[in-house]
Amino acid sequence: MRKSGRRAPILGWRLKKTIVMVGMMGAGKTAVGTALARRLEVPFLDSDEEIVKAANMSIAEIFERDGEAFFREKESQVIARLLDEERGVLSTGGGAFLSERNRRIITEKGVSVWLKADLELLWNRVRHRDTRPLLRTANPYQTLADIHAARVPFYEQADLVVEGRPEYSIEDMTDAVIAALETRPDVLERT
Repeated sequence: MRKSGRRAPILGWRLKKTIVMVGMMGAGKTAVGTALARRLEVPFLDSDEEIVKAANMSIAEIFERDGEAFFREKESQVIARLLDEERGVLSTGGGAFLSERNRRIITEKGVSVWLKADLELLWNRVRHRDTRPLLRTANPYQTLADIHAARVPFYEQADLVVEGRPEYSIEDMTDAVIAALETRPDVLERT
């Protein structure tokens, strides 16, 4: 508490490149991305949401009707468009960063931030939701474990890594992401 009663000046940030949140389903890309965008006073963009709007159907319906390959092609197109349109915080689907094409364009036009979470944390966050088409299997935990194991080598290629912990709130993770971004003056600078 300040004795003088005066408030400290409010510090802001200037975003130079779009911040692209990558990681597994349940890692917090949307929740942390939304909080980060609010904190930095920039737009929040969600590639999955944009695909749903364009197709006028859910991702599960797209997977069922057109297949994963079709979805991934549309996802790449949407990510490229969003990176061109305006700087902000972009949340991507869990499989987006597996594509070499997506990783390349994200690196060229933005900065990738992997929200790293261990398998148990991810499972605790996704097990009660039926909105994950890839987990509609006889053994969703094993499916999640297999997906996690297959995707980690791709996520490890992200520009920055921020590790989630079960005790972290969304604000704690947002603080950790900002701290990581502050190591990159080509992306984020205080004003």
